[in-house]
Amino acid sequence: MKTLKGPGIFLAQYAGDTAPFNTLPDIARWAASLGFVGVQIPTNDRRLFDLEQAAASKGYCDDIAGMLADHGLEVTELSTHLQGQLVASHPAFDCLFDGFAPAAQRGDVKARQAWAVDQLKLAATASRHFGLTAHATFSGALAWHLFYPWPQRPAGLVDEAFAELGRRWRPILDAFDDAGVDVCYELHPGEDLHDGATFERFLDAVDHHPRANILYDPSHMILQQMDYLQFIDNYHERIRAFHVKDAEFRPNGRSGVYGGYQNWIDRPGRFRSLGDGQIDFGAIFSKMAQYDYPGWAVLEWECCIKDAQQGAKEGAIFIRDHIIKVTERAFDDFVSTGSDRAFNRAILGLDPA
Repeated sequence: MKTLKGPGIFLAQYAGDTAPFNTLPDIARWAASLGFVGVQIPTNDRRLFDLEQAAASKGYCDDIAGMLADHGLEVTELSTHLQGQLVASHPAFDCLFDGFAPAAQRGDVKARQAWAVDQLKLAATASRHFGLTAHATFSGALAWHLFYPWPQRPAGLVDEAFAELGRRWRPILDAFDDAGVDVCYELHPGEDLHDGATFERFLDAVDHHPRANILYDPSHMILQQMDYLQFIDNYHERIRAFHVKDAEFRPNGRSGVYGGYQNWIDRPGRFRSLGDGQIDFGAIFSKMAQYDYPGWAVLEWECCIKDAQQGAKEGAIFIRDHIIKVTERAFDDFVSTGSDRAFNRAILGLDPA
């Protein structure tokens, strides 16, 4: 069994225009002061990171790794969540997603998609320069507007959507394979990959590509009313990244899973700071240890009630206290009587071999 690495923190929700959140050295110093030992870096935020330079120069990556090491930190993964979203986007969402791309690509869906694909391939190279084995992203979505089967879907419509999603991602997955890095899709409402069933569809579309893997985030599962523990049993071989994020689901007589178009504060399902929600993290960390999860436990803070900095401070302690240092021996070794084949056969009442 393996002991999880952590606590790490995803910097996307903390990056800003004021110190200490506007440069990587300053935000690293802040994260380390709270007890974090890893940072997941959003590659779309140039205040913190230059993806093009990271792909072109291993020296740039070495400098970042050295600076982080000075603070007792490592890079857990690079993230291309926003770029991954643009690999596949239905026209209904084009206006909303246009802001994820540089100004030069806005309003031109094909140019925006080509830019996103190039960004993912740059991230593969940059991840290799850091010596990373996992990368965090979104799948994008061609069929999300069809998630409820009304109006009736024509036969083959969803199959075609996933076939096209597979065609778009296959060359990206191959680039990550060349780099020796797993692509970890955060299964998330709004993405075509949002649960186990859709992930399985995608695996079929990419011929079960070895680099197509999962970023496990139980908060998105409790909001969909999934069994987030059985999910680990089912898909642990593909889980290669882990967002530690809490949530709660309290349905009422007015709304449920769909949320009634309400703001986060009023929705029955909402994200919470670690320890304030309903997720059984003790059981999750136990299953991660049981199945030899090889990566990091990374805080992603999203809460409509608690202050972000309080959430980070408490989150570092929460993750640290939940990480299980796995045992190196069986608890009953002290009564071991030793063993060989002849002894085992004698216990069974069999003649020596």
